[in-house]
Amino acid sequence: MELCTHLDQVLVERPDQAAGCEECLKIGDRWVHLRVCRSCGRVLCCDSSPNRHASAHARESRHPIVTSMEPGEDWSYCYVDDVAFVFESED
Repeated sequence: MELCTHLDQVLVERPDQAAGCEECLKIGDRWVHLRVCRSCGRVLCCDSSPNRHASAHARESRHPIVTSMEPGEDWSYCYVDDVAFVFESED
């Protein structure tokens, strides 16, 4: 089983809700699904979205972990270790 080795970089909780992708809202574009950066709390769009803001943010900021903001989803993903996982302590 693969493990994320960057859990020490999780500094923020997943918010209950978000208005949308912060960057897409600025440019008036659309998104498919939302992800929250667990290092800084920015809510950005997934790689299925046209702009792929979450993965671009991870590359630029070196913030490795995002968590899905989609209703009913509780998984997280580490870009560096290329592994999806669920935090045991989160709902």
